[in-house]
Amino acid sequence: MDMDIDVWEFILKTGAASISGALLGLERKYKGKPAGLKTYTLVSLGAATFIIISLLFLNESGTDMTRIVGQVVVGVGFLGAGVILHDKNNKSVTGLATSATIWCSAAAGSLAGFGLYLPLFAFTIMVLVINLVFGYVNSKIDNKADEELD
Repeated sequence: MDMDIDVWEFILKTGAASISGALLGLERKYKGKPAGLKTYTLVSLGAATFIIISLLFLNESGTDMTRIVGQVVVGVGFLGAGVILHDKNNKSVTGLATSATIWCSAAAGSLAGFGLYLPLFAFTIMVLVINLVFGYVNSKIDNKADEELD
């Protein structure tokens, strides 16, 4: 087994993951959400690193490359669950979009770890557009519903 990692490839992949995670975190931080810039950047960076580590075993017999991706998904799901809050008095749940975006940050890191830069770029843009546009639409719908209750 060859345990060498090309340092420039590592920097490129983790750099791409960090930029994507930072963009996702910046949008969340701008909106004042509970997880922000550092969290998203670190989740994306960590996911990319786990993928890069798994690639060291690509040509080994008995290696299932999907297991690392699966473990990243499970681990980050646990992290994302920490930002979901349920308020029984107001009958509301908050933090779901933040949790989902943390999960997407791990997916971004995984794309970067595999060196899939164009899909990473498209994915990052899609997540940002969804959070920005749907966040705006949600606020308008919520305001309309609040007005009707008054």
